[in-house]
Amino acid sequence: MTNARIAGVGMVKFAKPGQQEPYRVMASKAIREALNDAGIDYRLVQQAYGSYVYGDSCCAQHALYDVGMSGIPVINVNNNCSSGSTALFLARQAVASGALDCALAFGFEEMQKGALGAGWQDRESPFGPMMRRLDEVSEAPEAPLALRCFGQAGTAYIDKTGASSDIFGRVAVKTRSHAVKNPYSMFTAPLTLEEVMTAPTIFPPYLTRLMACPPSCGAAAAVVCSAAFARKHGIDAGVEIAGQAMVTDLEDSWTDPINLVGAQMTIKAAQNVYEQAGLGPEAVQVVELHDCFTTNEVITYEGLGLCGEGEAEKFIHDGDNTYGGKYVINPSGGLMSKGHPLGATGLAQCTELVWQLRGMAGERQVDGARAALQHNLGLGGAAVVTLYQKV
Repeated sequence: MTNARIAGVGMVKFAKPGQQEPYRVMASKAIREALNDAGIDYRLVQQAYGSYVYGDSCCAQHALYDVGMSGIPVINVNNNCSSGSTALFLARQAVASGALDCALAFGFEEMQKGALGAGWQDRESPFGPMMRRLDEVSEAPEAPLALRCFGQAGTAYIDKTGASSDIFGRVAVKTRSHAVKNPYSMFTAPLTLEEVMTAPTIFPPYLTRLMACPPSCGAAAAVVCSAAFARKHGIDAGVEIAGQAMVTDLEDSWTDPINLVGAQMTIKAAQNVYEQAGLGPEAVQVVELHDCFTTNEVITYEGLGLCGEGEAEKFIHDGDNTYGGKYVINPSGGLMSKGHPLGATGLAQCTELVWQLRGMAGERQVDGARAALQHNLGLGGAAVVTLYQKV
């Protein structure tokens, strides 16, 4: 195995449902941007992985065919909210193993307004066992599935640590302050802590509307290649994937509401990545993590080892999650402000981190960024953690 390189990245600005272009158009724009960024023709791509959650079979082919129809294998990927980074995981694995030299990972989504719901009502839900377990380990109020899970995880975290509940609001304010500087973000109006805390409650007692990401539509893409391929084609692929791991639920994952939303998967994936890369979290300067709800961002600080167990409140109050602190977390504005089109999210995170490591992030550039960490989570479930570094 050799470390794969990121040759090119691209994305479109995410949009609210009803304001988007067709997924085929959004995806082809992102793919062309990634190919142009790499400086290569589509005919050099040997395999493609297209990620999405809402759509019929072979949507990936339909999205790709506007760019080219070269007969290569096209694999459709659906791993809930971690679909984009799952596509990247497969592309990286194919290249790193030596099976091929150049792969394309792309993701897209057209979402509907409102909370996420089940797509199939005539068969067993993959969330059934998880939700039954949530009822066993907590008294979570009724709510749409994702809101219920992440809302109750936030309640459990406050009960466990005794932290002030305003930490979830402080994260929202921090993240929006980053989004203000990102032209790709859906929401760029600054927030105050009072605005966040007094917004309508969507899950009692702590979660308000401004602590949740919006349904979004969009697309993003990455070209993954070997170092030899980059040299042969004159590609300045100066960012490599130094470590990457995907972890699904373990037998003892569902011990409490915090682990039900993937905390244990995150811990294990992060440990695997640090071991692969030979680097720990202290080597990282910039992080894009899965803040579908700000409760999950707080939980994930500890899961990734950015602070110790029970130390998230101090971490937030010390400003170690923003510019001038230990890490800059979600400089893009995160899912909460940039948007969360499920199949595209992981590849949009990749795009932001590659821009950061190249020094191309404009006003939101993190000074001296040499290593970057990505965390993408899907209930049901999978956590994908990736560590990038400059070479």
